[in-house]
Amino acid sequence: MTAVSRPVAEDLRRLLDDLADELRRSVVVNDPLVHVLCTSRHFGDEDELRIRAVLQHDAGAEASRFILGQGVTRWPGAGMLTGNRALGMRPRLCVPLREHGELLGLLMVIDAGHTLTPAETTRIEEVSRVAAALLHQDRLSTDDGRQARDRALLQLLGPDAADRDRAMRTVAGDGPLADAAHSTVTVVQLNDPAVPEAELEAALRSVLESATRHQSQRLQGVVDHGRAVLVRTAQHLDRGELAEQAGRMAAGLEQLCSASGSHRTAVAGIGDPAPGLRSAWRSYAQAKVAARGATLLRDAGPVAEWAALGEYAVVLQLPDSALTPALVPEPVARLLDDHKRPHLAETLRAYLEHGCSISRTAEALHLHRTSLYYRLDQIRAVVGLDLDDGANRLLLHQGLLLADLIRPPGR
Repeated sequence: MTAVSRPVAEDLRRLLDDLADELRRSVVVNDPLVHVLCTSRHFGDEDELRIRAVLQHDAGAEASRFILGQGVTRWPGAGMLTGNRALGMRPRLCVPLREHGELLGLLMVIDAGHTLTPAETTRIEEVSRVAAALLHQDRLSTDDGRQARDRALLQLLGPDAADRDRAMRTVAGDGPLADAAHSTVTVVQLNDPAVPEAELEAALRSVLESATRHQSQRLQGVVDHGRAVLVRTAQHLDRGELAEQAGRMAAGLEQLCSASGSHRTAVAGIGDPAPGLRSAWRSYAQAKVAARGATLLRDAGPVAEWAALGEYAVVLQLPDSALTPALVPEPVARLLDDHKRPHLAETLRAYLEHGCSISRTAEALHLHRTSLYYRLDQIRAVVGLDLDDGANRLLLHQGLLLADLIRPPGR
């Protein structure tokens, strides 16, 4: 969750200091993605990771992956996290802080020698329940304002122009997001229907809150239909920074939901920069398509940008119900089913992507022109179409693109 309000932060700090005095050990509360929310005074027991996390308010991506990789977000109660010498991390007791089933944070006490007594562990669990209640109280106190901001932001990103105009006054006027020359939208989603809706909602919210913690004037997030939606405004946008942040968000979502074993479970899509906050809806529409590309295209990677989708941008907007094998034109299906000569489909793709230029295609495939002409004759025989006809070329190219979305890799 985001940095807590001042009154709750003070109460939480007193609570942790009292516990630390009892234990003669330092105590820390992190958010669900292992960013520091509050720490007690120290007693010389801190390790390199704790020092780094306190100074930077962040344990670092590697440490977060290591901690979350131990399944801590699904622990029913206190448990021991193993240490990691390379990360400068000693073993520590960790208690998930939950209220009404929602994970609000992680309370940790370093225990390098495994010397905490059962009575001390019980006391830590008691304090953890109070800490969870404080975090929940802080969440409730900000919910009304957050819900109003969420509604306005969703309207700003929606299809109705009148709603967008009204929302613009709220978001840019009273809301936390400042207008600027450019806006862009990133969406992050989990392609795992087995994750319960409530758990997914909480994880998406945590990912957004971690992303916006230190840049609230330029970033605002909202959860929309199972997606984390992050709007960014800036005078100048750094595409590398956008992609890096999207990757962290996708990784964080996957870790929070303890998703594993499936290909590319969490993905992100990034829309093109739009002129100002008023046009952010365009970037949002593109980001959703890009996220779909990250899901369906094997070469897209876990983070896909609208600008990099190229010719796939159009076919990716077809509904799931339309993406069936029947949509692939029969000539293309015959070519793809020629498993003894898979190079023919690769050759046709290269030929079409290089504007049907013999010289450019031969160079791209490292073929002699005579060999390329021979392959093209073989392709004509399989597809039964004249490759010099523009309509046939369009049909074949679209068919290959559709097949990429419909046919699993290797088929």
